[in-house]
Formats: sequence, structure tokens, C-alpha cells
Amino acid sequence: MLIDSARIEVRGGDGGNGCVSFRREKFVPRGGPNGGDGGHGGSVVFEAARGLSSLLDFRYRRHYKAEKGRNGSGANRRGRDGEDIVLLVPPGTIVKDHESGDVMADLDEDGARIVIAKGGRGGRGNARFATSVEQAPRHAEGGRPGAEITVDLELKLLADVGLVGLPSAGKSTLLSRVSAARPRIGDFPFTTLSPVLGIVGHGSADSFVMADLPGLIEGAHEGKGLGHRFLRHIERTRVLVILLDSSSETLVEDYRTLLGELESYGQGLSEKPRIVALNKTDLFPDEAAPRVAFGGEEVHRISGMTGVGLDGLTHALVAMLAELEE
Repeated sequence: MLIDSARIEVRGGDGGNGCVSFRREKFVPRGGPNGGDGGHGGSVVFEAARGLSSLLDFRYRRHYKAEKGRNGSGANRRGRDGEDIVLLVPPGTIVKDHESGDVMADLDEDGARIVIAKGGRGGRGNARFATSVEQAPRHAEGGRPGAEITVDLELKLLADVGLVGLPSAGKSTLLSRVSAARPRIGDFPFTTLSPVLGIVGHGSADSFVMADLPGLIEGAHEGKGLGHRFLRHIERTRVLVILLDSSSETLVEDYRTLLGELESYGQGLSEKPRIVALNKTDLFPDEAAPRVAFGGEEVHRISGMTGVGLDGLTHALVAMLAELEE
């Protein structure tokens, strides 16, 4: 199950307190101050880790606090620093300040990390306050509290190819034919409620990641249907496949609706390289299959059900991705 958003509260560990202590040695009735400093609190760190694909864990645990620093002690012994908490998230996760909405980090590659809530500084022991005027200070400093913040996590999938189409255009069927992914397939709208990734193999070396995304409807850029949840995931895709149901009586209007939603959402979605695929051509005899030109777009006639035309489509996608790589 893909969970692509979560809200959690994180807090760095408090710093340990400084110590008030004096030397106690034989024949030294008035030893000097020797209270040690407190340790620093641990911090909360986010790190992107390959192999993760969901924010599911953060739905069951909402509060995270790093370890507190230990208090200082006599003989100038400094307290131990608190342990950091490292929270692993999928690559492609954006961390936002819940209050302001500002993006604090975009963890878009494996190993990317950020300290999101710094631990508090440890307090100074009384040995630090000794001066020529005050040689036996009887006070120390308390540890500082750790930073505390509520953050929103948003996952934007990292995929090479994104399938864009109206509900029931056949996106799930197509992905199941060209990859080992097994998305839910049905003959009713919005069978796919969350993105599904599949690795498409083509030859011995060429392969790419394809994303089956929830169906797009008119007004999606305003949040209708699955709206922004859908569009957010194709921001990072490199190539789009505009998948159309060739049996639709409003084929050209369907195409214009999809492009209009991409353009209205912005973020450069309408400028991404794309291929048009006319699906379900198995429903027509060859001579009756629709042959529509879409303003110079590269068009492939395919059938996700029978597999006709899928080799040509995957070959074209590999070539387009290779050209972008160069």
C-alpha cells in the first residue's frame, strides 16, 4: 500500500545539565570547582534510503524525540551526548514546515539527509564559571531544550515514465503487460487509487521504471478526483505516455482535457516529452480503428489486452529516455 503523505511531530533531545561540584582531596580543604558540562541532545535526521517506497510507517507513529544528553558530573566529567534519531524515507520525499508551508528539504536521491530538529546544547558546569573574582562558583548552567517542529512529508515518486489517462483508459492493464507489477484491474473508474511502479525490461540492458497513476479527470488541477495527489507524482517523471481509449466517442476532447489539466497544474508538466498511445485497438477491425493525428505527437496504436503494439511502444520509450540521458 502506497502512503504518499504524512504529518509528524519531531523534537531534538534536551541538553544535559551542567554539574556543581568541588574537588575533595585529602589535605585540600577548599578544592576548586570541577563540575563537568552536560552532553548535547541528539538530533532528528531524515535520510532517503533506496528500497523504501512508502511513508506508511509514519501513519502509525506520529511523535519522535531524540535522546536527551546526560548531565555532567564531578572531576570535570562531561555528560554523554544523546543519540540521534535517523528517520528513513523513500527517495523523492519532500519535507515541509507545517506552520509556514516552506520546503525544508527535497530528498531526491539515495543517501540525501537533513537535520530537521537539532538537539539542545548541554549546560556548562561550575568549573566554567570560575574567575579570579569568583573562584568557587556554586552555580551551573541548565541544558537547552531541543528544537521542536511539526513537519509534513510528501512523496513524489521517482519514475522514468508516467502513464497519464482518464479513468478506465487501461493504464493498469498496460503496466501489467509490460512489467511484473500487478496493479488492481477492473472495468470501472478509479480502480487505481494509489500509484504503482513497475520495471519494464527491454533487451538485456535497457530497462526503466513506469508508474501507473490514478485516472485524471477534468478539474484535477483544482483538486477534483484524486487531483493534486495524482499530479504531484508526475512532476519527477522524465517522459509521459498519454494513454487514450480509442473506443471513446470524444477521443480528441479526451486528449485536450488531459493536456489542459497538465498545463493548468504547471510545474512544467505540459512541457515534458510525451508519446500518445491509442489503447484498446483490439476492439476494432484494422480498417475501422481510429487514426487520429494529435498535432504532430508520436502516436502508437496498442492493445494492453492482446499485447499488440507494446514492443514498439517500449522501444520508442527506451529511445526517448536514451536521448534525454545524452
